[in-house]
Amino acid sequence: QLQLVESGGGLVQPGGSLRLSCAGSGGAWHYDSIGWFRQAPGKEREGVSCISSNGDTSDYADSVKGRFTISRDNFGNMAYLQMNSLKPEDTAVYYCAAKGFVLCGANWNVTHEYDFWGQGTQVTVSS
Repeated sequence: QLQLVESGGGLVQPGGSLRLSCAGSGGAWHYDSIGWFRQAPGKEREGVSCISSNGDTSDYADSVKGRFTISRDNFGNMAYLQMNSLKPEDTAVYYCAAKGFVLCGANWNVTHEYDFWGQGTQVTVSS
């Protein structure tokens, strides 16, 4: 059973940067694609980005393209979300998730495609 733990959230001013980390343990990390999702108060959980199992391909929501970068380190069972030029509308709880497919696929941003979830980390963008 894969376990995921996010870290790196916090309070940042608009225009600032944060790097979120996702640590995986206990499962087939190397064969899973990893997604990042976020959920703002009163809103549905939405897909932010996904990276394939070997890190060669990735997908992004239009709202974060050019500002966020997803990466992974399979030696250390880690995934990252580098977030730059943050905006107040990026404020949300951010979750990493894993699914048993090597590629993210067309439905990379669909929550029920993912089998394992972390507990989330809060990101607040405010002056």
